[in-house]
Amino acid sequence: MEHLFTADNIISFVVLVILEIVLGIDNVIFVSIILNRLPEHLRKRGRLIWMFTGITVRSVLLFALQWLLLQKGKPVLTVAGKGFDLASLVMLGGGLFLIYKTVMEIHHKLEGEEEHAKGKGAQLSLGKAVAQIILIDMVFSFDSIITAGGTAKHLEIMVAAVVIAMAVMFLFSANIAGFIQKHPTIKMLALSFLVMIGFILLVEGWDSIKAHELHLKNYAYFAMAFSFLVELLNMRLRKRSEPVKLKDSDTVEELKG
Repeated sequence: MEHLFTADNIISFVVLVILEIVLGIDNVIFVSIILNRLPEHLRKRGRLIWMFTGITVRSVLLFALQWLLLQKGKPVLTVAGKGFDLASLVMLGGGLFLIYKTVMEIHHKLEGEEEHAKGKGAQLSLGKAVAQIILIDMVFSFDSIITAGGTAKHLEIMVAAVVIAMAVMFLFSANIAGFIQKHPTIKMLALSFLVMIGFILLVEGWDSIKAHELHLKNYAYFAMAFSFLVELLNMRLRKRSEPVKLKDSDTVEELKG
């Protein structure tokens, strides 16, 4: 065990924890929005399940890291002469799923739907919420796992960093979820950010080398951070005015009545 506590390993561990948290921001935003669709008494349980499944998925992928890297460039599906390896298919599927779920969430919040007016579909069941979280968590895990493999040399350090990063994200996820739910403009910014991440996943799935050369995620994170900062300034300016309320099932029922 002594070989794990060298200066290089400790530095790589701290750097990796920070990187895992930064890379997990989009994951936390998606999870926060999904958890807000759960009945209030189930949200804490859903958050706990997310933390444990997130740690499990990332740990399993870390143990399979060498095998995953060997699959890079080995097409499992060929369409019109273009081959797609396992990671590419996961990115493409995850990007499409993320765009679909985010656009539907925007539609529910701004337009409302017939099923919402009848009091149905406004909330998710715990099973559906967990299934969606696990699915998108697997997609977001690929970046963090590749980062772990390139930053640390020992599997024990990678797993420890992932566990601590997930614990930190879990601790702040409730505050993030509450903040997003309380401020509709922040929620719309978060949803817009997720649509952008979905498109980036599609680009990475189509041509991962070109996507990494273009540093698309860096631009996306910068745009989101800048927009968030501007919105915080706007919120300070309009503190005395009442914020806009997005539609939900209760609002639609009141309008009908």
